[in-house]
Amino acid sequence: MIRMVAATNNSHKLEELRRILTPMGFEVLSLSEAGVDVHPDETAETFTGNAQIKAQAVFERCGLPTIADDSGLCVEALDGRPGVHSARYGGEGLSDAQRVARLLEEMRETPKDRRGAKFVCAVCCFLDRNTVLECVGECEGTVGYEPVGEGGFGYDPVFMVGGRSYSQLSGEEKDALSHRGRALNNLRDILAPYLARKAMA
Repeated sequence: MIRMVAATNNSHKLEELRRILTPMGFEVLSLSEAGVDVHPDETAETFTGNAQIKAQAVFERCGLPTIADDSGLCVEALDGRPGVHSARYGGEGLSDAQRVARLLEEMRETPKDRRGAKFVCAVCCFLDRNTVLECVGECEGTVGYEPVGEGGFGYDPVFMVGGRSYSQLSGEEKDALSHRGRALNNLRDILAPYLARKAMA
């Protein structure tokens, strides 16, 4: 298997990355397993830009293939907010539940037909200094009226797809339709030539 470092301190994201990338032939290492302690500032105004910042920072520390993603919830009625600021929405130090509560309060008067939203995930993969792959995945849905479900993280309990929230989906169900699952499937397609070369080496 090819070792790849996940440039994230989020245990939930690490779990999803492992679940999707392991069957592709990757052994996904956490930052601690790779001996990397880095917390780059996510200063870009796009998901792709922030994913690149994180992937490059970790790659430069460890020299191993590195993958990073940046993702967030874009809400129609809020002009695309929280967007790239999803993880920090409302300020530093808030819990996931507090961020969800803020979002729902902002949308308290928003009618059903204006609660459209999408989750966006940008992935950046540094295979080596000369090979950087990028792709994006999206999932359309709506913002519910209250948190439902026990699984997931972040805004999952209020992001509704097909009558259920992300938090009500199994890991396999979520991977099949989620923004991160779609981005990583797109990555798998563009990784295929690289994996083929590795297999022949």
